[in-house]
Amino acid sequence: MALDQQVAAALSAFPSPHTGPMRIDESAGGQRLECELSAIDTLGVAFERLVLTSDRLRSADLPALRSVAEELSKRLTYLLEPIQPVETDSEQCIVQMRSVPPTKDNDRSSYYELLVRKGGQLSLVRYAADYGSSRQVALAHVTREVFLRLVRDFSAVA
Repeated sequence: MALDQQVAAALSAFPSPHTGPMRIDESAGGQRLECELSAIDTLGVAFERLVLTSDRLRSADLPALRSVAEELSKRLTYLLEPIQPVETDSEQCIVQMRSVPPTKDNDRSSYYELLVRKGGQLSLVRYAADYGSSRQVALAHVTREVFLRLVRDFSAVA
């Protein structure tokens, strides 16, 4: 069974609606998806972090990781803000991507951060911060359809 199908089955196995920690940990085809869900209902999910680890990218060099990041920025057009590469750390072999521009509401800014790391890991987190304060992990609220599309897109590029 494909990774997105396994994740869809895992989502369906949770009671809906439900709040509280729920974990998805599924593997297929040399890829592993891990996600901590905070809430689920018939329409959507809320999560703090989505992580896909890929055996194919385990030994990827920085140019290969940049290519993955560029492909992700082309695919992830359905999130709240467009995501683009913003920084590359050649020592740790990480490409950092963020929402450009972030969402700004009153005195608060929120954005997605996606890291493409050496070792084959892609991670997506939503952050929020009041102006003048440090950032905090914020729940990402997406429909089930968007969640599964994220899984498919991460899997396709990794």
